[in-house]
Amino acid sequence: MRHKLFAQHSWMFPAFLLLGGFGLNFYLQTTSSGLEPVKVINWISEYPLLYASGSLFLCFLLLAASVLLPNMYIGPFIVMLLCAVVGTADYKKLQTTGEPLFPWDLLLLKNAADMLTITKGMISPMMLAAAVLAAAVVIWLLRRLPEVKLRLPLRLLLGSVSVLLLAGFITMIGGQTSLSSSMKYQNIFWNQKVNYAQNGFLYAFTGNLRQNLMEQPEGYSRHNIEAIAAKYSQLLPGDTAVPPAGEQPNILFMMDEAFFDPTRLGGLTFSSDPLSFIHGSENKAPSGYLLSPEFGGNTANVEFEALTGLSMYFLKDGAIPYQQKLVKMNALPSIVSILKERGYRAEALHPYDETFYNRNRVYPMLGFDSFTSEKELGDSGRITPGGYISDKFAVQEAVSRFKSAAEPLFLHLVTMQNHFPFTKGQNGPNTIAVSGIKSEYKDEMETYVQNSKLTDEALSLLQRELLTISRPTIAVFWGDHLPALSAGIYSDAGWEGEPRLKHETTLMFLANFDIGAAPLGTLSPAFLGPEVFQMSGLSMPPFYKLLSQVQAELPGLSKAALIGSGGPLTGLTSRQQELLNDYRLVEYDLLEGESYSSELLF
Repeated sequence: MRHKLFAQHSWMFPAFLLLGGFGLNFYLQTTSSGLEPVKVINWISEYPLLYASGSLFLCFLLLAASVLLPNMYIGPFIVMLLCAVVGTADYKKLQTTGEPLFPWDLLLLKNAADMLTITKGMISPMMLAAAVLAAAVVIWLLRRLPEVKLRLPLRLLLGSVSVLLLAGFITMIGGQTSLSSSMKYQNIFWNQKVNYAQNGFLYAFTGNLRQNLMEQPEGYSRHNIEAIAAKYSQLLPGDTAVPPAGEQPNILFMMDEAFFDPTRLGGLTFSSDPLSFIHGSENKAPSGYLLSPEFGGNTANVEFEALTGLSMYFLKDGAIPYQQKLVKMNALPSIVSILKERGYRAEALHPYDETFYNRNRVYPMLGFDSFTSEKELGDSGRITPGGYISDKFAVQEAVSRFKSAAEPLFLHLVTMQNHFPFTKGQNGPNTIAVSGIKSEYKDEMETYVQNSKLTDEALSLLQRELLTISRPTIAVFWGDHLPALSAGIYSDAGWEGEPRLKHETTLMFLANFDIGAAPLGTLSPAFLGPEVFQMSGLSMPPFYKLLSQVQAELPGLSKAALIGSGGPLTGLTSRQQELLNDYRLVEYDLLEGESYSSELLF
């Protein structure tokens, strides 16, 4: 008979929990180490106390789960299943973006249905078969293992003890203690790759549960913020354009999903130029490269820089401000709030799920008057039923807004056409052949090139349509980050060890009035606001004057690369360091401090 009392099998259940905890920890560390068990064994030999204590944490987590249901094996198996999903997600994120899984990534679970669409093709048939097999084994074990019965008082006692120990563990990791230090744990929040590699997945992931965006910099006070405000308020505006016809111009921000110039990849040849408009316009309009703070994902961080003028350079590795901070705020100065004070209407347009990265909550907080998502746009803009809404349709929608606007309009457009996966036929047949690439990557690369060609055509359409808008209008186009193509494509192109190349996307300004054609070089998204103000003849608030000073010295400000006015930098001058210190103080004040800058610098 299967159902027996706990006393008859008193050794089995504790052994199950113990083996489960150590096994889960080994599994999570293996997925975090690229599925290389040898690396895990070497890590355990160097940090045995981290592995042992982390495994015991998981043991008590399994114990806490075990007392929730009548059959004490069911809860632990559910936890094991969830850990298996977390480990798989960590491995896939590492393979795709080069970053580990962070706690705030789990907030995307509310978009689970859409995530399945986005990640289609990332989960192999073998992985699905393994998942089905694992589920079958779990069901078989649940039917074979004895049912452990405990009285309610003992369940409550075990549950309470487990919760207290779990809370103590999390508290210990959240603050550096002598106990955690004795186990060689160091919360390396400023470099998350090292954090996960040194402390292991469990400690690093748990330590991030209580992270803020940035640490308080030395010298933060109201007095120093007032001094910064006074310093940059006194600066003359510099050489700016004259507002055309005395009107405030419309402004379009067009952030294009996963767009970069694929012809930059070495060793490849193309049957025709996929970016004929962009390449043909580079000497006719201000253009260059955007130094994205991200690679392969985290679109919201690029958007955060462009809209707020705040830099990811100062924030902790892996930070996602939209999800960690902005969603909890009531207001934050941005280009939206600056323009609205000058009589602009502000609209956001994103042809996808409005809840991704909490945009439906962040956009109103930033001051947008309206937000249009795919919910309002329907399916008419899709090239194929399974594809995303096209860039051409998004451009047509944006242009229609400008033509009907009765007041100056700031429109922030975030496209989706070029999002992963790059499945052949997702946007119609591929029309450009790519040679010089391995056969295993050919369809993927040609599909991406086809997508980039369609974006180039949409940008050409935008330039023509701008000429039909009566009010002066300026458009800023950029790619948010490079696409999550197979890693072999970048390594075969010789891009390994070249972080700048993997962070430079296309940047171009277009307008229906004269904005010159001066090359932009490489520019961080935080400086797009001041740049468009300068080209449009709009007066700059003191914060934008600060950004312009930083831009003049450090136009490319990223953890991936530092680029000065003369090229890549290996160190900072005293002037550059002073500017960064001022910038950091203001950013901390707005995100984590008392927000004195809101009234003083905007």
